[in-house]
Amino acid sequence: MTEAGSCSVVISGDFDDLRPVHFRFFDEASKSGELYALLWSDDAIQKVTGKPPKFPLEERCYLLESIRYIHKVIIIDNVNADVLPDGLEFKPAIWIVDEQNDNENKKAFCKSRGLKYHVLKNDKISRFPEYNPALVKTASSRKKVIVTGCYDWFHSGHVRFFEEVSALGDLYVCIGSDKNIEMLKGPGHPMFPQRERLFVCQSIRYVTQALISTGSGWLDAEQEMRRLKPDIYAVNEDGDKPEKRDFCRKNHIEYVILKRLPRPGLPRRQSTILRGF
Repeated sequence: MTEAGSCSVVISGDFDDLRPVHFRFFDEASKSGELYALLWSDDAIQKVTGKPPKFPLEERCYLLESIRYIHKVIIIDNVNADVLPDGLEFKPAIWIVDEQNDNENKKAFCKSRGLKYHVLKNDKISRFPEYNPALVKTASSRKKVIVTGCYDWFHSGHVRFFEEVSALGDLYVCIGSDKNIEMLKGPGHPMFPQRERLFVCQSIRYVTQALISTGSGWLDAEQEMRRLKPDIYAVNEDGDKPEKRDFCRKNHIEYVILKRLPRPGLPRRQSTILRGF
């Protein structure tokens, strides 16, 4: 979060196939001011890289707009990777890049325009915060809603699920521990460690708090639910399990099953299939 009247910070790129380190990049960049993401169109990516994006423009935009660190997403068609386009609706003060995209051309452009230029080092954005299991205190009068899952390869389907569930109340996301996910899904899972998956979920603006489940099996968040005392436990059709139903019935928690539907106009995504990218 940034204070009113803070300077405008710009980042620019295709923002295709986001990984946890990208969310850390957004987090660190936003600490310098209001963060504007210049999102390259599909045609622009084709021209710059010589190949189409893995995810279409509308899907990339939807995911970026869900991230709490990003103030606004602006789509651009005419792209030169080493300069910022003219005629932006805001006046940028700082251009922030990661080490992979740092070069002298960008630095020279910023100098010629009187802009600050800042490079976020890999060792900084690859460090994820320590996990604090304490429940956040809110003044909200809304119901508490909990969801559970792996959230390993984060995609637009997860965002849509969080968006829908957050309409029911304050959303608490319990992610499976590395140990439990490996037990349930086998060797090679999860792809990303629990601290990184936690950070990604907490980065989504629909989420009140993300937690790491301490139990095992399909009801691995039992202890977290006993602490949180949710009003609602929401699952999608794939996540509906007898153990969850029985727990909710015994503890007087409303059990809500949502259909696994993408946002209108976007393709349906599954983490298992995306691992093939």
